[in-house]
Amino acid sequence: MICLQYKLVKPFVIETFFNDVKLEGTSHLIVRPEKLSICKADMRYYFGMRDAEVLQQRLPMALIHEACGRVMYDPTGKYKSGDKVVLLPNIPGEDEFYDENYRLDSVFRSSRADGFMQELLRIRHAQVVPYRPDLPDEVMSFTEFISVGVHAVNSFGKISHERREHIGVWGDGSLAYVICCVLKSLYPDTKITVIGLNPGKLQYFNFADEILTVNQVEKKAKFDHTFECVGGAGSGAAVDQMIDTLKPQGTIMLLGVSEEHVPINTRMVLEKGLTLLGRSRSGREDFEQAVSLIENDEAFLGRMKYLVSAAIDIESINDISKAFETAKTADFKVVLSWNT
Repeated sequence: MICLQYKLVKPFVIETFFNDVKLEGTSHLIVRPEKLSICKADMRYYFGMRDAEVLQQRLPMALIHEACGRVMYDPTGKYKSGDKVVLLPNIPGEDEFYDENYRLDSVFRSSRADGFMQELLRIRHAQVVPYRPDLPDEVMSFTEFISVGVHAVNSFGKISHERREHIGVWGDGSLAYVICCVLKSLYPDTKITVIGLNPGKLQYFNFADEILTVNQVEKKAKFDHTFECVGGAGSGAAVDQMIDTLKPQGTIMLLGVSEEHVPINTRMVLEKGLTLLGRSRSGREDFEQAVSLIENDEAFLGRMKYLVSAAIDIESINDISKAFETAKTADFKVVLSWNT
């Protein structure tokens, strides 16, 4: 069956390609992507912010790795036509010693494989997670993003020491927002302080116990653990503040992506006995837990709805370009209603 893919061929330029979607076999089902959410990683490709060599190697490529859709055909009968599912972008490699999202032979959609900007998708059963039809599709479209927060907080729970009375979260974007929401759900008795730059964005964090701008942070040990959700050029300053304000043997969770090297005050890391832990992406268990949070925690779902900054109907390539331009200035997530 011939279907269309929408691929980035060079920065700012998306073209249509034909793809033959095979129906034979029982290992895959056919899904129609319906709601797609733009991530910072997609924007770095679209606006040409990746290294020129990387762009040359990976383009043309269909973007978007956050999406939900409907099952169109399942040869096994496990899913009915019309069932709603979240789409998992990670195609796990074979080395099971490592988590599936960190295996060297794993392949991630919209990075080393085509993403979800397609009419129809042939995908393995293990790469979808079902959800209730009454849940808002706009929120379910960025379940992948929520699952990254779940993965980070779960990793934190396994690695950090058990004194978790006060946690600081640096950042005022969508990643910091999700981390705060997951922490509030999984550690309801812990005091959460958010530290950011943008007062307008910080107002969305009104469920946190304390909100500070970066220049209000006192240089004294007050946090048991911290999460870095800043990324980019601001990562270094954020990590410096964390090192200064952490109590002994605290954990710094590094989540923000930076294209540049970030200097770290290793002397104080050693003196305080700190643990720095990097986490990104997620696995199937994280997706399942993210869907469970959305389905069973009304406060969590209510907060996730605030992450939808804009929803744009996509009926042409021009609409895709409009969506990416909107995402440049949006506070949080831009969701595409995929009507192509």
